[in-house]
Formats: sequence, structure tokens, C-alpha cells
Amino acid sequence: MNKTASPLAVSKEEARDLLAKTIDSLEDGKAEDIVTIDLEGKSSLGDYMIVASGRSHRHVASIADKLAKQLREAGFGRPRVEGTDSNDWVLVDAGSIIVHIFRPEVREFYNIEKMWLAARPEDNTGFDFEDGSGS
Repeated sequence: MNKTASPLAVSKEEARDLLAKTIDSLEDGKAEDIVTIDLEGKSSLGDYMIVASGRSHRHVASIADKLAKQLREAGFGRPRVEGTDSNDWVLVDAGSIIVHIFRPEVREFYNIEKMWLAARPEDNTGFDFEDGSGS
């Protein structure tokens, strides 16, 4: 099967395979504080978002390079990589999975997992957005 890094829909099984390979690569690269966020019902950007940290600029760059290489070699296409000019925050877009790799202080500043892990408004307001009535 030819897997490509694109925004096109992939099966849940393919997304889970890509997720497993991505987490394995991050762990092999000694990424720290790996958080996986299921995007189902939150965004059409992809199936999962992963946030991880590297200890330094070099470590962030190394994690991102290794991840992109391993995904290519495993047949998951050519992930798009952004942010390698500074290596404070590198984004690896593997299609159905988006990976953010930060230096710890940059991750703390942006705190994107807080935004993406937050409950959707309809989950905790008591307001039914489907029919416009309150609960």
C-alpha cells in the first residue's frame, strides 16, 4: 500500500499504524513528555496531534530529522517539516498526524496541548448546540 503524507482521508487503521510508528520514533529519539491528542470531533486537520519536547535546539532538530526519515523509510510518504531554521518549535506534518516538537521553555510558553485537550464548549456548558436549546 502506498501511504502518502497528505491531508487526504486515511483509514483509522492506517492512522493508528502511523501513530504507533511516530511514537516509536519519538521514543527512540529520546523525546520527552510525549502527549498524544485524539483530534476526532475537534478538528479536520488530522486524526491525531502529538506534542513532545527535546532538551535543546540540536535535540529538537535530531528528533524531527529522525522522525521524517523513519516515516519515509516505513512507506508513510514524505512528511512536511517546518521550523528547522530555529529548532525552537518544529512541526512535522505526516498527513493524518501532526507532530509538534518543542524546546521545553517554548512548549511551556505556547502550551498548545492545553488548548487542544480542553473540553469542547458543548461538553461542559449544558447547552445543546444541535437544536439551540439549553439542557
